[in-house]
Amino acid sequence: MAKFDVAVIGAGAAGMMCAATAAQRGLRVVLIDHAAKLAEKIRISGGGRCNFTNVNAGPANFLSENPHFCKSALSRYTPADFVALVKRHRIGYHEKHKGQLFCTESAEQIIEMLKDECAGGDVHWRMPCKVESVEQGEQGFVLQTDSGEIEATSVVIATGGLSIPKIGATDFGYRIAQQFDLRMVEPRPALVPLTFDPQQWAPFVEMAGIALEVDVETGSLKGRNPSGARFREDLLFTHRGLSGPAILQISSYWQPGTPIVINLLPELDLAATLIEGKGTIKKQLGNVLSQWLPTRLAEGLLLAHGFALDARLADMPDAQLRKLGAVINQWTLTPNGSEGYKKAEVTRGGIDTRELSQQTMMATKVPGLYFIGETVDVTGWLGGYNFQWAWASGVAAGQAV
Repeated sequence: MAKFDVAVIGAGAAGMMCAATAAQRGLRVVLIDHAAKLAEKIRISGGGRCNFTNVNAGPANFLSENPHFCKSALSRYTPADFVALVKRHRIGYHEKHKGQLFCTESAEQIIEMLKDECAGGDVHWRMPCKVESVEQGEQGFVLQTDSGEIEATSVVIATGGLSIPKIGATDFGYRIAQQFDLRMVEPRPALVPLTFDPQQWAPFVEMAGIALEVDVETGSLKGRNPSGARFREDLLFTHRGLSGPAILQISSYWQPGTPIVINLLPELDLAATLIEGKGTIKKQLGNVLSQWLPTRLAEGLLLAHGFALDARLADMPDAQLRKLGAVINQWTLTPNGSEGYKKAEVTRGGIDTRELSQQTMMATKVPGLYFIGETVDVTGWLGGYNFQWAWASGVAAGQAV
């Protein structure tokens, strides 16, 4: 039997960060992963350049049924801390939209950096290696694997969520939590394109490929409703529904059966502008809207809502123009679902954080068992936030095991 102080199961962002942190404290660490290829989720992220953090990352950028849980780890390992690590490894990076930091060259550099950090603590690797069971033993835990039995004083579960199964996502972490009677927050796809009833969406199928900046919101933005949110980002029309950063962001907050509201012209009060222009603008309605919206989209929206393309603006009653203004500035529609885990960037839900210590990430009723990263019910916004949670939760556990 191979004996270790710590066994980390899952060699993704959180797992490698945790293993390196623990090993550099002098602990004997084994890092186990069932995949043949290391850290595929890092490799494909950010278009292959890895949006490795966001300079603005803080607790307000994360969703959880226990929203205060993430504060401790995020405050103790910040974006500046990870940037310092990136600089130490001489990896070029640049800031893009809204604080997002990307590698200048390749996501492979982040993977190599984490491997080097693990090597700095002499982490032992078992990969590819499938863990068949995790049981409590006299000295901690006993892991049965297809590479032999492993004994570890502490076990860290860093196996991620259910998103992108084609690169190896599994429910392993959830099964371990259930085995040890830890509560779960029901997992569901997040940061994912939304779909619509095919009949409802038929007028917009031909809009596929159109993109524009919008405001999108869902839920109540008043009071304490945690499902309420609004984002200004780019929207992308698809054959089955809507995607783009605006929709990925709102998808984490959207509740099935409820509408989303899109302002297609967030800088313009369309009804007021059209009513004011009636006396001077002689154009047809379709041509007027095409000043601000892609022509295909302007015409499609008019037809879908019963407006004639050739109607002259000057002839339109104010009430009709207000109705059109509402269509454009408050386009309200109800998704019938999402593109699911195959297209979701992350999984919302997971291990209920009320079962874990916010300082150490350890399960309070199973000493020595830790959960980090996407396995846990902490979900970040689009734009590097989920990687920051991986780093911060990995360090928190790595310092505590």
